[in-house]
Amino acid sequence: MTSPRVVIIGAGFGGFSAAKSLRDAGVGDITILERASDIGGVWRDNTYPGAACDVPSALYSWSWSLNPSWPRTYSAQADILDYIQKSVAEAGLGDLVRTNQQVTGLSYDDGTRTWSVSTATGETYEADIVISALGQLSNPVIPDLPGRDTFEGPAFHSARWRHDVDLDGARVAVVGTGASAIQFVPGIVDRVGSMTVFQRSAPYVVPKPDVSYPGSHRRLVGRFPRLLGTERGSVFRLTEVLNRALEGESRTSKPVLKSLESSWRMHLRRQVKDPALRQKLRPDHPIGCKRILFSNNWYPALDRDHVEVVTEAVAGVEPSGVRTADGTLHEADVIIWGTGFAATDFLGSITVTGRDGADLGALWAEGAHAHLGITVPGFPNLFCVYGPNTNLGGSSIIGMLEAQAGYIAQVARRIAEGPERAFEVKAEAEAAYDREMQDRLRDSIWASCDNWYTDGARITTNWPGLVAEYQSRLREVDWNELEPVR
Repeated sequence: MTSPRVVIIGAGFGGFSAAKSLRDAGVGDITILERASDIGGVWRDNTYPGAACDVPSALYSWSWSLNPSWPRTYSAQADILDYIQKSVAEAGLGDLVRTNQQVTGLSYDDGTRTWSVSTATGETYEADIVISALGQLSNPVIPDLPGRDTFEGPAFHSARWRHDVDLDGARVAVVGTGASAIQFVPGIVDRVGSMTVFQRSAPYVVPKPDVSYPGSHRRLVGRFPRLLGTERGSVFRLTEVLNRALEGESRTSKPVLKSLESSWRMHLRRQVKDPALRQKLRPDHPIGCKRILFSNNWYPALDRDHVEVVTEAVAGVEPSGVRTADGTLHEADVIIWGTGFAATDFLGSITVTGRDGADLGALWAEGAHAHLGITVPGFPNLFCVYGPNTNLGGSSIIGMLEAQAGYIAQVARRIAEGPERAFEVKAEAEAAYDREMQDRLRDSIWASCDNWYTDGARITTNWPGLVAEYQSRLREVDWNELEPVR
C-alpha cells in the first residue's frame, strides 16, 4: 500500500478530525497547514470575555477523546482549547502541523493528477489529496459602513478581541446581538461606563442549564469511563429532538418549538422589568429561524441604567461614534463589532483551480454546493469538512465533522490500495443531491428566514435533517457516485 500525500488546511476540530480518521485508515503522509501560530481554530481566536460553547461539553468533543475533566456542563473557551491541545498531543497529531502557513491557492495538474498548494510565504506543497477544513466561522465580518475607518478610538471584532484596550469606565458601542455578543456583553457590562447595543434583529434567548460539575461527577466518570459514553448519548438524543423540530412541519416540531418559545417568553418577562425594553427584545421572526441562543445573563445585562439598546439601523461611523438612520449620533470611546462571520464563504481567500482549469469560485458564485457537503465535480481528490449544507441549528458540529472525516478516509484508503490515483464525484450524483437539499430546505423553517443561513435564493449552510441521518449516509462510500480520474 502506497500512502497518498494529504494536505489538510486548518488545525481546528475539522482538520484534526480528518487527520485522525486518515491515520486510523492507515494513511500516514499527512501535513496540516495552519495560517496562525498555534492550533485550535475558533477556540484559539475567540478569547473575548465570557467566550464559551452553547453545546454541552459531553457532546462537543471528539468521540475518540471523551473527557472526564470538563469543569462545567457548558465549557468555556480556555477549557475547550486546552482539551483540543491535550487530545491532539495524546493522539500524536501535533507533529503534522505547520503553522504560519496561509494557503492562497490550490491548482490541479491534469497530467500528474496531483494538487499544488500555494502559501503566502511562497512555499508550495504537492499533494495527492487536499482537505479544506477552513470552517464556517473562521473569517469575521465587519460591515462596510460609511466612515468606518474614521473612528478615532479602538474598534475591533469580537473574534479579534483587543485585550490591550482598557474598557474600564469607557463608553462602549456594541454592534450586533448574536451568539458572541450575548456572551461578551455580560462579560464587560460591569466594567464600562456606558454601553450602547445596536440591535438589527432580536434573538430568541432561553435559559442555559449550565452548572459546575461537582467533584463526585469527575470521580465517578473517572472510575467508570463508560458513563461518559452514556452521558454523551443522552445529550445527543436530546439535541436530535431540536434538529427534528427544525426540519419542518412534522407532528413533533410545533410542540418542541412552542415549548422553547414559552421558555423564552417567561425568561424575558422575569429578567427584564422595563416594558419598553422588553418590546425591543421581542424577535421579529419565528422561533428557530435563527439559531436559538442560551444565556442566563444577557437580558439582565441589558436591563441596566447605563445600557441602552438601539433598534434604529446603523447608518455610518464618525470619528466620535456611531450614527443611526434617524440622524442620532451615539458617542463612543470604543466600538466592538459582534457582527458574525462569513459563513457562506467556504473558500476564504483561496483561489481553487480544478480539472481542465475549472474555477471553484466561479462555480460557487451563486451559492456553494457539494455532494454530501464534501466534494464537487471537476475537482478530483479535493474534499471539504464543514462544507456547504452541513451546519446545524442544534446539536454538535463535531458529529458532522467526524462523519465527513470517515468518508474521506475511505476514499484515501482506496487510493492507497490502488490502482486508482484520483476520484471525482459524478456530476449527476452531485446535482441530484443538491436538488434534494434545496427541496428539503424549502420545506424547513429556514426557507422563510432572511438571515445568515441563506445566500440569495439558495440555503447554502444548513443540513436539513438529523445528525444521525447524515452519519448513516456517510458511513459507507457509495462508489457508484464516484468515478476514477484517468
